[in-house]
Amino acid sequence: MAAGLRKRGRAGPAARTAGFCGQWLWRAWQERRLLLLEPRYTLLVAACLCLAEVGITFWVIHRVAYTEIDWKAYMAQVEGVINGTYDYTQLQGDTGPLVYPAGFVYIFMGLYYATGRGTDIRMAQHIFAVLYLATLLLVFLIYHQTCKVPPFVFFFMCCASYRVHSIFVLRLFNDPVAMALLFLSINLLLAQRWGWGCCCFSLAVSVKMNVLLFAPGLLFLLLMQFGFRGALPKLGICAVLQDGGKCPVAAKGSLQKEGSTTAPHTQSYPLNHGKIISTLFTSNFIGICFSRSLHYQFYVWYFHTLPYLLWATPARWLTHLLRLLVLGLIELSWNTYPSTSCSSAALHICHAVILLQLWLGPQPFPRSIQHSKKAH
Repeated sequence: MAAGLRKRGRAGPAARTAGFCGQWLWRAWQERRLLLLEPRYTLLVAACLCLAEVGITFWVIHRVAYTEIDWKAYMAQVEGVINGTYDYTQLQGDTGPLVYPAGFVYIFMGLYYATGRGTDIRMAQHIFAVLYLATLLLVFLIYHQTCKVPPFVFFFMCCASYRVHSIFVLRLFNDPVAMALLFLSINLLLAQRWGWGCCCFSLAVSVKMNVLLFAPGLLFLLLMQFGFRGALPKLGICAVLQDGGKCPVAAKGSLQKEGSTTAPHTQSYPLNHGKIISTLFTSNFIGICFSRSLHYQFYVWYFHTLPYLLWATPARWLTHLLRLLVLGLIELSWNTYPSTSCSSAALHICHAVILLQLWLGPQPFPRSIQHSKKAH
């Protein structure tokens, strides 16, 4: 009798755990519609998608053929620096001269040594797979802090995009490295770490200068947050990193005293997460819309920002279905090779639709701000 009681006692915790898990799964199944539509479930959906992406990325690496485009050129350019050549006019690769800033050289120098002087392509692919997953985590953190995009959209932002997987792990371009640093910078800005955010922003620019498309938005945010005089030290951080790390005492203080203080009578309203993200993403998107030409790897410059641009601004004339149609047409346009008149026209029309929504939607900086400034 006692033995039977002890046996039931040992089984009790396991039974309770199983019952709890069963109730949780049943509740999740009952609320499956909310899981897909409510932004508060972003982290849960993001965790599931990241786990799925581990398998998808591994499958892509081992089942889809790698295509050589720029990797050997990167390695040849870096090798020239390793051999002691610092004159940019003398640094050449298979695709031409080195045109990227020094941050690119240092980062890909590390990849040069990590991949056996650039010969171990499979190792490079696995490194870029980790970079891809890290980028997704940074992007999901940004979306989690805004709570404006329904979680079902994130499936189309990661698992469903062949072109983005290709850019990361089948082509090994430097664009993903720059964008990973950029998304890290945005997360720091959202955490009110303005000095470190500017530092990471400058590092991203040092890898590839497309990140400068975000610069007008960043400048605007710095001026609104700190005023002209308060923004100068933050701008000094950006400039110092491009100038080789000779940090003046204004810039050092800016890093030590993170954005907890602002100049008196310069900030008339708080910069919440939505205002920061809307300004940066819109600045970049406008630059891409009016670019003279777009290469296929440029897709990653704004791919992860598209769900926010489409869903964060409420517009009754754009339903979920129409927004998904815009995303699908953009993906189709970037996957059409070589590009055609129809694919290019479809891309421009989709860009115009997004621009129209941003123009007609509520602005993140209301006009009443001007009156509050006058009051100061």
